[in-house]
Amino acid sequence: MHYRTIGSDPARQRTVSVLGLGTMAFGTGLDEAASFALLDRFVEAGGTLLDTSNNYAFWADGSQGGQSETMVGRWLAASGARDRVVVATKVGARPVRPARDFAEVEGLSPDVVREQVDRSRERLGVEQVDLLHAHLRDPATPLADQVAGLAALVEAGSVGVLGASNFWVWELERSLQLAGDGPRYDTVQYQHSYLRPRTDLPSLHAPEGAAGVADGQVLSWLADRRDVTLIAYSALLKGTYAAPDAPLPPGFDHPGTHERLAVLDEVARETGTSRNQVVLAWLLGGQVPSIPLVGPRTVAELDECLAAVDLELTADQRQRLDGPRTFVG
Repeated sequence: MHYRTIGSDPARQRTVSVLGLGTMAFGTGLDEAASFALLDRFVEAGGTLLDTSNNYAFWADGSQGGQSETMVGRWLAASGARDRVVVATKVGARPVRPARDFAEVEGLSPDVVREQVDRSRERLGVEQVDLLHAHLRDPATPLADQVAGLAALVEAGSVGVLGASNFWVWELERSLQLAGDGPRYDTVQYQHSYLRPRTDLPSLHAPEGAAGVADGQVLSWLADRRDVTLIAYSALLKGTYAAPDAPLPPGFDHPGTHERLAVLDEVARETGTSRNQVVLAWLLGGQVPSIPLVGPRTVAELDECLAAVDLELTADQRQRLDGPRTFVG
């Protein structure tokens, strides 16, 4: 395994594995035995970053979420591995009442965030959330209030490092300005993968009004800053690469996709690896390096992802992978 450091404050920095384990399905799509097996194998291989959220996975059963955090907390208690992992969770997109959609969510007001972080810590069984992401932009709460509320949690010791997920770039930049020398967003989460969706359509991977995809503006901003780490969710597009005969996700069936897939298959043959492994290697060493999150359902799928950490793509292979155009609407 390889590692990266996140956090701008040396006193609060965390060392995380370059591959993160997404636990969205834990407690809903995956039972305790399957969840624990994945967690055990990930840590055995040197993985440290566990990604969850206070709303995972409310849509599975029409609840308010919390199942994933609860499962991770049970594993932490049973395994004794708390000091070997970095636990990341999110607040802000939990339904205010049992639901299956994002029609009405909790938002990012200081009172709500403080209460929900306390509930997350209870479910996880931890004194501190290592990495907390503001899960979804909240136009109803002034950015200054959001920044102040999150900073207060860091200063109180409830949270270690802060991040934002699915924000517009201007909101990120303004939030960093408001934070000044205090606790600020050190990581961002967006859907980011080798294949790119059509740019003339609204985001298909986040609730309406959310900037869910790491588009050119996001990537350019990250390339300029270099002090904010991109954590890429849906890095493998929910199994798209492993199922070549399956329909492409909405928004991805365009000429650019087919061009990029052709090159992806060439490089996979040259390296003797799978599409998934080439995609992960491409993300890990890209012009904007990212920490991909993977959500395997079996240990065998996880092992395939873990092997990608040591896959070295040549400069020529990277150039070819970067070359095919993406669709511009």
